[in-house]
Amino acid sequence: MKDKTTHFGYREVPIGDKVRMVRQVFDSVSGKYDVMNDLMSLGIHRLWKRTAVLLSNVRQGERVLDLAGGTGDLTILYEKRVGTNGSVVLADINRSMLEAGRDRLIDHGLVSNIFYAQANAECLPFADSSFDCVCIAFGLRNVTDKDAALKAMYRVLKPGGRSIILEFSHPKPQLLQKVYNTYSFKILPMLGKLIANDADSYRYLAESIRMHPDQDRLRSLMEQAGFEHCDYFNLTQGIVAVHRGYRL
Repeated sequence: MKDKTTHFGYREVPIGDKVRMVRQVFDSVSGKYDVMNDLMSLGIHRLWKRTAVLLSNVRQGERVLDLAGGTGDLTILYEKRVGTNGSVVLADINRSMLEAGRDRLIDHGLVSNIFYAQANAECLPFADSSFDCVCIAFGLRNVTDKDAALKAMYRVLKPGGRSIILEFSHPKPQLLQKVYNTYSFKILPMLGKLIANDADSYRYLAESIRMHPDQDRLRSLMEQAGFEHCDYFNLTQGIVAVHRGYRL
């Protein structure tokens, strides 16, 4: 019987290989990750992340899971909202990214209410109803089994909790789509080569965005996982979208 496959960018690969291949991508780019984010988005990613945190309605004393949190941009923002009575868990499947995030947060003096976990989004090592908010930013498209990840996110939410998914999506205006495609497949790999010495990883990034479900499809996947009152907010004409769903 033929082995089951999944997509890694535009390539079809065995399901068992994808986690390793994604790990290799982020091992390669972790040292230049923050610099490349600023260059790729002209700094706009900071506004996207602030908008996602604002839409989460996280309050003082709450517990937040920053899933696929990487170098900790959102963890820093959430820590300011939860205060000393709350906590944030920075989780990532990739050890090198998690270590980069931990070092950065320690440098910021954030030690008392930040915790760390190397975790696979598909099988989260947390008890049911553990968090008031679960956020995943620019990470869901790299997950092999998105349905399993969404169900795991739902499981660890407390009743009344909400999930925030910030992800590259599908721009609506046709002219913007053409410009965006040119940028993604021509300029982005070139920047990756010049700054991170890795064009292939950033070519994968562009391909993975195109393979990710569009706004309406992702909302449907969230509903199938159990989330209610699901909605989404297009940012920068739909280049990025914030999806939000609740566990009631």
